[in-house]
Amino acid sequence: MVESGAPAGPVWLSRYPASVPPTLEIPAQLLPEVIEQAVHRWPDRTALVYYGAKWSYRRLWRESGAFASALARDGIRAGDRVAIYLPNCPAYPIALLGILRLGAIVVQVSPLYIGQDLSRMLLDSTPKAVVTLEILYPNLAKVRAEAPVPILYVARLRELYPLHARPFVNLVLRRRGLPTAFPRGDPSVRPWTWTVHYRGTIPEFHGDPATSVAVLQYTGGTTGIPKAAMLTHRNLHANLLQINSWNTRRKSGEEVLLASIPFFHIYALTVALFAGLADGATIVIQTRPDIPELLKLIDRYAPTQFPGVPALYAAFNNTPGIEDHPKIRAITFCVSGSAPLPLEVARRFQELTGGTLIEGYGLSETSPVTHVNPTEGEQKVGSIGIPVPNTDQRIVDPETGTRVLPVGEVGELDVRGPQVMLGYYHNEGETRAVLRDGWFRTGDLARLDADGFAFIVDRKKDTINVGGMKVYPREVEEVLFQHPAVADAAAIGVPDPIRGEAVKAFVVPKPGTHPTEEELIGFVRERIAHYKAPRTVEFRTSLPKTGVQKVLRRVLKEESLAASAASPDPAPTSPAR
Repeated sequence: MVESGAPAGPVWLSRYPASVPPTLEIPAQLLPEVIEQAVHRWPDRTALVYYGAKWSYRRLWRESGAFASALARDGIRAGDRVAIYLPNCPAYPIALLGILRLGAIVVQVSPLYIGQDLSRMLLDSTPKAVVTLEILYPNLAKVRAEAPVPILYVARLRELYPLHARPFVNLVLRRRGLPTAFPRGDPSVRPWTWTVHYRGTIPEFHGDPATSVAVLQYTGGTTGIPKAAMLTHRNLHANLLQINSWNTRRKSGEEVLLASIPFFHIYALTVALFAGLADGATIVIQTRPDIPELLKLIDRYAPTQFPGVPALYAAFNNTPGIEDHPKIRAITFCVSGSAPLPLEVARRFQELTGGTLIEGYGLSETSPVTHVNPTEGEQKVGSIGIPVPNTDQRIVDPETGTRVLPVGEVGELDVRGPQVMLGYYHNEGETRAVLRDGWFRTGDLARLDADGFAFIVDRKKDTINVGGMKVYPREVEEVLFQHPAVADAAAIGVPDPIRGEAVKAFVVPKPGTHPTEEELIGFVRERIAHYKAPRTVEFRTSLPKTGVQKVLRRVLKEESLAASAASPDPAPTSPAR
């Protein structure tokens, strides 16, 4: 049985690369069945690389099966939830596949979460088990009285490294004040080494891919309290097929994919993990995107794909001596996601690597990818591209969401396709608010051109109202990024007694530069309408961001309002030194 179907004849199909079909057949398979096909096809190919340690596809399948049987031994059943509280490391994909093979549901938990963030997520998802590292165990121990979890599977980080490197791992952890010992005296704790060598049976799971939830993916929380999107096996399978069909340059069974972005985020989970494993790629895992370390991995493994986020590409571009690493020229294909890609960042990256860097778009609720710029033919500057196969789009009026707007008008972007979530976990009210007749309301303001390319204007909730005139933070930020002294920037709306709101910019200067507030305001005023220019500029050494480096404008607004309340007449800001 196969499923397919996208609306026939949308204008954007004429912009598809010749080898990309307008519709894809989506076999009714569970995700483990999809990966198992790759295991049978490339059993001895390296699936995972972690600082020299390697897992073949055969070993990955064997250890994930052992973990699934260990879960079953501990009473975990299909439909139960198991949280993964890990940074990028080999335990992540092993646990991920093991949980899914059992028919249980993966709960994605950021390893950055502690305290209330962590307990809130555990209380919401009520997992029967958590997979974690010894360095993160203390965080769980502190919240278990409030958010009890019956079983913990704990790996020691050193176990995941090659033998010769293990003593150095513990040395580094101790220097950082992190624990290195396995937690003793807790009867609920299971050692990772036991689980991946456990020999037991795996109960067969034969759920319907269209209704069986594979992952609870919490939204980034940039606009409020996170909600868990229920992503089915079919949602994720469809999206990995859509992604791989779009990458017309890929060679199945030959790609090397550098996974620097965190797997707990849906973008990395699908683009850097599921899509790669389904295609026989070697996944080079980096725990966190440190640029000097990243360059060493590039020098050693010559990755052909490097999915990332704008902040990562910008840091890459600005690294001194980057041209002295010739293997960056092995990079052929990159999709930037999670946040708007500044035009100058894309241009410079492609100049350095010779590879293609295209902007894509998606959300946690859409598994995530819905739009990508074509890899061949015209790529429109500033556009998120066109819908991937089997995906439809429309622009509706933001107020009611019922009136479809014509080409060129700004409204809310709606999307429809097999990658759209089942709904929010135990939150029917929020589900009804965003899912209507199969359409998902993204909450992003956008416009379409005559060729069907979508241009994100901004988040509906982030729009700034300056005297009745709408200002979209992204357009202000795009101009600020053009200034040679600006390393990072964000714009928000702040209360103004005359205009209602005014634009305020937050800027991180590049090292060794000292731009002034007047200079940057003038720079923007010369390039876009005066009412869109910042009235004030605050200089910082960094901006608050999510785990995938998306600027938290909400936090900036809260901090700005708090500072205004404490000091109604603040002194002029000055550049960070």
